[in-house]
Amino acid sequence: MLNYIGKRLLHLIPVLLGMTFIVFMIIRAIPGNPAQMILGQQATKEAVEALTVKLGLDNPWYIQYFKYLGAILKGDLGESMRTHAPVADELWPYLAATAELAIFAIIIAIVVGINAGIISAWFQNSWFDYTAMVLALVGVSMPIFWLGLMEQWLFSLELGWLPTTGRMQVRDPVASITNLYVIDTIIAGRFDQLWQVIRHLILPGFALATIPMAIIARMTRSSMLEVMRSDFIRTARAKGQKMFWVVYKHALKNAIIPVLTVIGLQMGMLLGGAILTETIFAWPGVGRYIYDAIGYRDYPVIQSGILIIAFFFVMINLFVDLLYSFIDPRIKYD
Repeated sequence: MLNYIGKRLLHLIPVLLGMTFIVFMIIRAIPGNPAQMILGQQATKEAVEALTVKLGLDNPWYIQYFKYLGAILKGDLGESMRTHAPVADELWPYLAATAELAIFAIIIAIVVGINAGIISAWFQNSWFDYTAMVLALVGVSMPIFWLGLMEQWLFSLELGWLPTTGRMQVRDPVASITNLYVIDTIIAGRFDQLWQVIRHLILPGFALATIPMAIIARMTRSSMLEVMRSDFIRTARAKGQKMFWVVYKHALKNAIIPVLTVIGLQMGMLLGGAILTETIFAWPGVGRYIYDAIGYRDYPVIQSGILIIAFFFVMINLFVDLLYSFIDPRIKYD
């Protein structure tokens, strides 16, 4: 197991190095001079040239890349061209906001999606099965920006149940310790604010969870149908075990491996693909942070933000791979 983990971590190095090079070259292909974007269109040519030299953008691309790579290897994510603040200090609050939203969304997707898939397979060709699969198809096909706007219209404007935007009530905020507001409110013992934080999470969380929930439900149903036709399931039922235990104890354990793969991929995608949800609900996440940086051609922010997201994506998939051996002892990593 340790050898396998070591090999996977070593494989992570060329993956991240290749990703940094690809992102470096792509963002420099975007038209526009960062110095011009920072100073504005009314800036003089001399001012733009002076800022270009100050930012090191007059150097050849390979010198810029190796300088950036050398800083990354030292643990320095660089400095924002626009705010002149360390990217690491700026990035964490945004990354924490996205992580909190993504974790909330994936919990919803897992709980609802797995149970919907199990019940659909259990009662195959029933009204629940047809309804759940139609809703799953709609969930995969539905544009997330439209769903977010409809949620705001119904639950915020018409019913007034939930807040439209933001992460917490502006009045009487809780001091940030981890920048994960759910944890911060628990640490501070502010359970009134904890409820407000959860209320702010519900609409963007469900909007973000819709597609993963649908995919997980369909994958769970397909995997469960295959397992429930197996001989050991017939044997368990012949022994007189209750159907609930046959399904959730025996069948689910053997059907969960492909579902775990989908969950890992969806969790990684949620971390980097929440920009539409964050924009609609004014959620201060890493997607919006990188999007704003693209508008200013803020190269260090774009490069470091994508690097961190790629790192978490790979680590989540490594964690899912390791879970396989705990769930199914037949899987060995030598």
